[in-house]
Amino acid sequence: MGEHCILPASRLFSISRRLKRRRVSRAIFLYRSPISDYFRRHFASRANPMINAFELRNGRLRQIHIETRADLERTKPIWIDFDAPTDEERLLAKELFNLTLPDEDDFGDIEASARCFEDATGSLQIRSDFLLDKADESRNVPVAFVLRPDILFSLHEEDLPVFRLLRLRARHLPGYLEDCRDVLLDLYATDAEYSADALEGVYANLEAVGNRVLTARLTDEDAAEVLAGIAREEDLNGRIRRNLMDTRRAISFLMRRRLLSNDQIEESRQILRDIESLDGHTSFLFEKINFLMDATVGFININQNKIIKIFSVASVALLPPTLIASIYGMNFEFMPELKWLFGYPFALGLMAVSVMAPFWFFRKKGWLK
Repeated sequence: MGEHCILPASRLFSISRRLKRRRVSRAIFLYRSPISDYFRRHFASRANPMINAFELRNGRLRQIHIETRADLERTKPIWIDFDAPTDEERLLAKELFNLTLPDEDDFGDIEASARCFEDATGSLQIRSDFLLDKADESRNVPVAFVLRPDILFSLHEEDLPVFRLLRLRARHLPGYLEDCRDVLLDLYATDAEYSADALEGVYANLEAVGNRVLTARLTDEDAAEVLAGIAREEDLNGRIRRNLMDTRRAISFLMRRRLLSNDQIEESRQILRDIESLDGHTSFLFEKINFLMDATVGFININQNKIIKIFSVASVALLPPTLIASIYGMNFEFMPELKWLFGYPFALGLMAVSVMAPFWFFRKKGWLK
């Protein structure tokens, strides 16, 4: 990987704002139509399968439903989105579009030739990972795209905020999309925007962790919580980097196929530039995560050394009285102190002095602090 320009954290916010070309409130990411949720849950496995398609009408994206070939002939969809399709919907896609939807086993390949290629029908097959960042977990959701000259097919097993945001923008902003290639490019642009927002969260969380590590006195329990938090941010940062790498590969593949217009090529280059900037931030965050991890482990070692030091001092302090007791415990016949009137108090006093002397010496040296 070539050199990256590592920008300060404050620049990440400007990158995110530039990515949000037609900014909609972040709450839109969490938007989900209750009606569409109800429909998906209760009618996904119904007897008459239905395909969710989208067409352009008056410059706006409009959702339509296709159940038969007659429905298809009355419309001209530019995008068909399969969200956890049933077996019936897969058969309908095969019947109406001569399209064989990939199975989950097809998503696991990581080599470039298996993720971006042209199939026997001339369609472009693209496998990409899209970030799903929730409060309790984050993961990469695989998405399969099939791009034909006038229509885009997408397949994923989970509902993604990037897809919801694109549909919402395209419904309310006339001229937002012009064709199926615009849909694909804007999905990748929105995904980069979503990754930038996630990186802002990683910066904020690591800042809080850093303040806790460097300004507070960590106990072992606190250190365990800090390490767990650092591990979560490292995992999210790794997923973001993988997501950016996958997006860069898909955009480069589309540019090489010479299917994009001049405006779309320029938009693709802008997406690649933004990805390059974000990739630099992920590299910087990995370094910061490693530093915080090492610092936390260092504090844990210091706490352990304090415990070991206490046991070491106790062992050294108790060694002389143990030696004295061993000497006077030997069964020799001629030991003058055994018959001495003050022999027993003398032995006890000698033991006490031998215990206090090491403690006094260690305290004077500052080893007990």
